[in-house]
Amino acid sequence: MSHNQQTDIAKLQQQVQQLKEQLAKAQRLTALGELVSTTTHEFNNVLMTIINYAKMGMRHKDTVTRDKAFEKILAASTRAAKITNSVLGMARSRSTGQEPTNIAQLIEDTLLLLERELNKYRIAVDKHFQPVPEAFLNANQFQQVLLNMIINARQAMPGGGRLIIKLSHDPKEDMIDVVIRDTGCGIPPEVLPRIFDPFFTTKDGPDASGKGGTGLGLSMCREVIEAHHGRIRVESTVGKGTAFTLKLPTVTKATQKATAPTTTATTAVPVQCFPGQQPIET
Repeated sequence: MSHNQQTDIAKLQQQVQQLKEQLAKAQRLTALGELVSTTTHEFNNVLMTIINYAKMGMRHKDTVTRDKAFEKILAASTRAAKITNSVLGMARSRSTGQEPTNIAQLIEDTLLLLERELNKYRIAVDKHFQPVPEAFLNANQFQQVLLNMIINARQAMPGGGRLIIKLSHDPKEDMIDVVIRDTGCGIPPEVLPRIFDPFFTTKDGPDASGKGGTGLGLSMCREVIEAHHGRIRVESTVGKGTAFTLKLPTVTKATQKATAPTTTATTAVPVQCFPGQQPIET
């Protein structure tokens, strides 16, 4: 290969990297815009609660009624503060660095942001959290993955259903497993191998909530998980639902990996599939 060809390839690789960074920024802005739309309605509900109980406290002079009004106002204000902090956390310009993160709290914060939407579409959330070590990740990037996957799960259940989120620790690999499972329509087997392809989508466009249809979400999710030295796996059966398993290194494993010699060896981990469907791992 000539020097000019090597130079051209290097320039193309640099351009591809720049485009990826621009795309990632656009996806962050899109996710933030969707959150603003969702949380604006939630803030209206919180403000109405505060206003109504403030009026009740002003109308009634007895201590019992006023104490109840103050308690409701305090609870609504606390909820508004949590929502604000979560949205601001995503809006801040953060570095690409990774740090020890409480992944259970990150999941709770994400569910808080989407609580109104999940309730609106009659999605019951079942959480099964086991005690796990801290994960070594970029919290902002991983929260985008969670938001994307939970929204996808909600869209797969237009008539309502159950969202099951499991958190556990695999001591053999020292990895944290996050499972996001829905009871929705499932993914056809002929489509399943392509769901992580960039720009591939089975959606015609945004649904009634204004979300979906770009074909970029799962591709971005895969890139984020792989950048964290993790793995993502999907299992699905049409008519029964879909489950995504995210495997992420603990702080201990990430530290060991950073100091260990480079290796290309990988270890396959068996998984429990839905009946009639093989797992896809990437």
